[in-house]
Amino acid sequence: MKLIIDTDPGIDDAMAIAYAAAAPEIDLIGLTTVFGNTHVHQSSRNARFLLHKLGLDAPVAEGAPLPVGATTYDPSEHVHGPEGFGDLTDIPQIGENHPLTAAEFLVEQAREHKGELVVCAIGPLTNVADAMRLDPEFAGNIKRLVIMGGAVFCPGNITEHAEANIYHDAQAADAVFASPPDTVLVGLDVTLKTLYETADFDALAARSADMGGFLRDISKFYLKFYKDIGGLEGCGLHDSTAVIACTHEPMFEIVETGLQVEVDGPQIGATRPEANRPMVRVCRDVDGAGVVNLFTDRVASLP
Repeated sequence: MKLIIDTDPGIDDAMAIAYAAAAPEIDLIGLTTVFGNTHVHQSSRNARFLLHKLGLDAPVAEGAPLPVGATTYDPSEHVHGPEGFGDLTDIPQIGENHPLTAAEFLVEQAREHKGELVVCAIGPLTNVADAMRLDPEFAGNIKRLVIMGGAVFCPGNITEHAEANIYHDAQAADAVFASPPDTVLVGLDVTLKTLYETADFDALAARSADMGGFLRDISKFYLKFYKDIGGLEGCGLHDSTAVIACTHEPMFEIVETGLQVEVDGPQIGATRPEANRPMVRVCRDVDGAGVVNLFTDRVASLP
């Protein structure tokens, strides 16, 4: 399966990209970057660093620096750290970005791999919305869009109503859901059922000293956030679960519904069922233990 991950690395993004690199079913043909867990220039640097660390020769196309209509954006450093990788702050600049913007790269690759390309968006949906505006045929050219975002049947995580990726660009998300391609939404309804604990990171590092050890080390900051804020003894495999859904859909219970996003007011970012919208396949339940085990087994195959 040919895959582009639209990403804002981010600790959980790093985990998802490592999984994609290890999964034999996935041909990772590029990363597109967006603001979110970090500023977009940090996202791009982190993405290039990760690809180098994983030994992958794939392009990184930089995308939107800001939400639709915004003039500023401040990442949540208390979640992912000042540079996106927890306490790791000395992240080298390796290589250069692709000359195309993220939206242009998505459009180009969707045309080149028409009917084959899966796009997995694990940050705000600004780049996807931009690609849909840039090329009206984009939605029909890709095979599937898999989104880590939303909280349709459960509370949000950045507010009571909203999940963070949708919240950070509610207008872009609503535009995508207004005329979506074949779309699977992997939201908090399922990702919070894939808890990855300190012992899991330790076991991963024991089997994969380099990449597993790296993920264990940067995750300590992230795990502390989950413990301090939610009292949890682990973190949800949010972005990795979305990547797993790209190839292992039977692991999920899925319902179909139209979706609308609140674009302003106190409930901005809420993802609500809407009968008059095109159908989106929303993951409502998951084999959480199966996802955790699959993630560990695949990533543990890395050096």
